[in-house]
Amino acid sequence: MEINGVEIDDTFAEAFPIKIGRVLITAISERWALEAAREATGFGTSVIMCPAEAGIECIVPSTETPDGRPGVYIQICNMSWKSLETSLLARIGQCVLTAPTTAVFNGLPEAEKQFDTGKKLGYFGDGYQCEIKYCNRNFCKIPIMEGDFLVEETIGAVDGIAGGNFYILGQNQPAALMAAEAAVDAISKLRGTITPFPGGVVASGSKVGSRYKFLKASTNVAFCPSLKEQGVCALPENVTAGYEIVINGISREAIEEAMRVGIRAACTVPGVLRISAGNFGGKLGPHQFHLHRILD
Repeated sequence: MEINGVEIDDTFAEAFPIKIGRVLITAISERWALEAAREATGFGTSVIMCPAEAGIECIVPSTETPDGRPGVYIQICNMSWKSLETSLLARIGQCVLTAPTTAVFNGLPEAEKQFDTGKKLGYFGDGYQCEIKYCNRNFCKIPIMEGDFLVEETIGAVDGIAGGNFYILGQNQPAALMAAEAAVDAISKLRGTITPFPGGVVASGSKVGSRYKFLKASTNVAFCPSLKEQGVCALPENVTAGYEIVINGISREAIEEAMRVGIRAACTVPGVLRISAGNFGGKLGPHQFHLHRILD
């Protein structure tokens, strides 16, 4: 299969189950909604070492938010419900409550799983917090220096998927990076997924396991161009750089759409030679995303 002359490997991305909480942050301006969202999703690239995987899903115009203000959807992801609850409380409490003019809405109000995150954050009000109706939802109002912080009493979560991915392989680093940027920009217009790595792009794709017993992941040597002379790199001679796009999402369908849109965007950039994906023979997780099926 080819798209715009770019070869699409007949392979699949391997992904694993994860718990996902979804939050809508609104503020007086897009700037402050984004500031809070960036802080709340920091140090959230991979559960290999981060306390959570987290990222910005999309920017939402004021016409599409409950309170008529600019908003940003974020996702916070953990391997267990308990860890997710802890992450939601810490990240909203330390990074959103502290940001000017913000309010927090439940991003999955219909989900079966609901955490009482807002109620627990209310204790910061030192007894002066109160329950109110806001935008026809149940909120906790917490007095703070600038006025009041409003947070919905519950935050919803679902069983999601982490690690959907594809590799962008280019004839040089600028071409591959430009294609990765195009892919992330296209994905950022969708709902339901995040690309949790820096700027949505992974420069250091990993494999499961290591020759060192104390590491559970290590560099993906088969896709490291500088290792061609050592005989462990599987890349052709004309590929000199590559990037991985990792995608987490609240459903399989959301990840498939993000992969489809991202791959097609990457294939519009001159200098992109191949699109591949990362799989590890079932060592990572049970979810498989076959590139040819998705693009068909």
